[in-house]
Amino acid sequence: MKNKLTVAQLAVIGVMAAVTCVLGPLSIPIGVVPISFTNLAVYFALYALGCKKGTISYLIYLCIGFIGVPVFSAFTSGPAKLFGPTGGYLIGFIVMAVIAGLFIDKFPGKWYLHFIGMVLGTAVCYAFGTAWLAYSAGMGFAAALAAGVIPFIPGDLAKIVIAMLAGPQIRKQLIKANLYR
Repeated sequence: MKNKLTVAQLAVIGVMAAVTCVLGPLSIPIGVVPISFTNLAVYFALYALGCKKGTISYLIYLCIGFIGVPVFSAFTSGPAKLFGPTGGYLIGFIVMAVIAGLFIDKFPGKWYLHFIGMVLGTAVCYAFGTAWLAYSAGMGFAAALAAGVIPFIPGDLAKIVIAMLAGPQIRKQLIKANLYR
């Protein structure tokens, strides 16, 4: 019975899925892979909810987009998006959430380990996305890396720093409100 979620916890998971639904479609088209704020929303969810519940909130977002609600980058949705050139990144965010979430959960207050966890998680997401982009778009791995990773590194590092600054404050407020367990 200890593992059951409370109504309040379910509500916070839903709120973080909604935050991802709001930030995910906001994107800047720069080529095959747009700049998106989805990873920032995932980082916030991990701080707000922890690894398990934060990953669940992302999976809810993924399902919402899969069934046709336009919550993916540039207000797109559906199975075609998941199986399209950027689908590997959307799937890679699951693994990113688990890796980054484990570091955030296991090392509370150790910002440098949170940074390492988010960078490692993002690197694994890049690997999923690059491999799928190369396969689905019929491009070489180097071309996929140039299109789907290299231009995003500075912005993703900035998102990690923003999450590291705001995330602990979000968690602190949820703890204060007795919504984080």
